[in-house]
Amino acid sequence: MFNDRARIRITAGRGGSGGLSFRREKYVPKGGPDGGDGGRGGDVVLEVDPDLRDLSFFQGRKRFKAGSGGPGRGTNKHGADGDDVVLRVPLGTQVFSDEGQLIADLAGARSRVVAARGGAGGRGNRRFATPTRRAPRFAEVGLPGEELELELRLKLMADAALVGFPNAGKSSLLRRISNAKPKVADYPFTTLAPVLGTVDSPSGRQLTVADVPGLIEGASEGVGLGHEFLAHLERARLLVHVIDASEPDVAERYELIGRELAAYGAGLDRLQQIVVLNKIDVAGEVELPVEDERILRVVRTSAVTGAGIDELVNALFELCPPAPEPAEEDDDGLVEFLVYRPRPEARGGFRILRTDRGYRVTGPTPDADELEAALRAAGAKTGAEVEVDGETVILS
Repeated sequence: MFNDRARIRITAGRGGSGGLSFRREKYVPKGGPDGGDGGRGGDVVLEVDPDLRDLSFFQGRKRFKAGSGGPGRGTNKHGADGDDVVLRVPLGTQVFSDEGQLIADLAGARSRVVAARGGAGGRGNRRFATPTRRAPRFAEVGLPGEELELELRLKLMADAALVGFPNAGKSSLLRRISNAKPKVADYPFTTLAPVLGTVDSPSGRQLTVADVPGLIEGASEGVGLGHEFLAHLERARLLVHVIDASEPDVAERYELIGRELAAYGAGLDRLQQIVVLNKIDVAGEVELPVEDERILRVVRTSAVTGAGIDELVNALFELCPPAPEPAEEDDDGLVEFLVYRPRPEARGGFRILRTDRGYRVTGPTPDADELEAALRAAGAKTGAEVEVDGETVILS
């Protein structure tokens, strides 16, 4: 089954706690603090994999968590950074927050985005030493990583897309002109999922053509099957409008599909088109009595006899607009991608310090529930002493 949507929950790794340690060696009774910093929590990264075709992987697994950073230790040993989790997605995947905000659009062949950033590691007590405080008996607890619920939506990256009514012959044409092998039968809605095919030219150029389920009247409002796949037409640079020439009212059928594209929006009604009058083996000579500036050419074909197929292929290579220039690569060789979500601020503006007697909260004091959750996540157990606003309380 083709899956073009998925909901996942991702959690970046928590930063490791800073070390609370003092140098203790023979003949060095007061060696001073030597606790190292905690490691950074691992990130959750989304990365394009050109070999993937849909989001099926995420149907069996919904939760992903990166590794936590290691704690700092004595003798100034820093904790190891947590392991990143890299989730591979198909080209054309869009990432949305649970509020519906677009976070990233992975439209480049090597695009990647850090969807959830790991928490910073806590500073060891060595970092708090000053000329007047030579033996700090506290160290920072690492910050939690981001936790998000995301919706992944796939929009196929195709040069041209076949559109038309069910049983107009789109799948048969795709089999004729490309290497795709979609299911073909003489009844409506044979195609239940988008199919991609590659069309080759004698010069070596290639085009990707998509066949989506047929549209019916009201598709833009959720009627039939095609409405779920209209989004896959948005990135096509050329529409191949396939009409069954053996049916009456060819012009009306053309106008009806045009109205559905306009009702859906997203600029589909402005895309240039090649109109294919298919099934001429049973329809005979037929004309399209429509004047429309979007129509670049009208081609008459028969997927059964092969008539007009070469003309259609030539028209595709001649009329399909060139692909946009690829994004420039940055210094690490990764293509730029669009990211719309600003980086989050530090959680609540408060920090938790681990002391030799318990914990200390610095900065603005959060509400009781948030503070308790943060302390529990930092490892505080029931009965631990917590210093808040100069007062010591017992965690219950």
